[in-house]
Amino acid sequence: MLSPADFFDLSDEATAVFFDNCEYVWQAIGQIEAHVIRLVGNEQTILGEVMPGAYLSERPIYIAEEARIEPGAYVHGPAYIGPGAVVRHGAFVRENVILLAGAILGHASEAKNALFLPGAHAPHFNYVGDTVLGHRVNLGAGTKLSNLTVVSAKDPETGKRPSIQLVVDGRTYDTGLAKFGAILGDDAQTGCNSVLNPGCIIGPRSLVYPNLSLRKGYHPPDSILKLRQNVRRIERVTR
Repeated sequence: MLSPADFFDLSDEATAVFFDNCEYVWQAIGQIEAHVIRLVGNEQTILGEVMPGAYLSERPIYIAEEARIEPGAYVHGPAYIGPGAVVRHGAFVRENVILLAGAILGHASEAKNALFLPGAHAPHFNYVGDTVLGHRVNLGAGTKLSNLTVVSAKDPETGKRPSIQLVVDGRTYDTGLAKFGAILGDDAQTGCNSVLNPGCIIGPRSLVYPNLSLRKGYHPPDSILKLRQNVRRIERVTR
């Protein structure tokens, strides 16, 4: 129920490697940095198109053939931008981001310590932090994948934040992650302006409706997660 194979098609070895030695799906988040190093090394490799007006830092960055970095985008890195992936105008690629084939980080969107599996899209006004997006996931405009709780103050003695804990079927799981955005299984989608609070785990093919603030925890495959809202109309009196 909580293993990587329950969320993603792992038949392609190039995808499955990101989940090696992961008993629970969220453990892949802690391995993203190591995979960036594996894919990128310690240098810049620019095979795709970096359009005039785009900015790349001097950190290690790999931009594959047929990838495109549009004007106004900033790739800070380290980052891997795979074949056919697009970083659109005004996007911000922070530390340890992997965009696999055909992935999109769009206008005014930001990604940090995130893995986009092939075809995953965060196309408009999105925040994607400490997160894994499955194949063909699409985030509606304004979707935010919050990765840090409001009660996560650092311990004054250790300087560390508490790790996020999840309760699934009555069992408590300590994720070991102080920052944990979301896991979205293959073909999951979110509606506009939805907020996924830290520690959301959403099964494949599920839909999160617009404007919903979704609590942390496990949400099974093929779910429709809706906000119940009543709209009342009254007559406007003008003078």
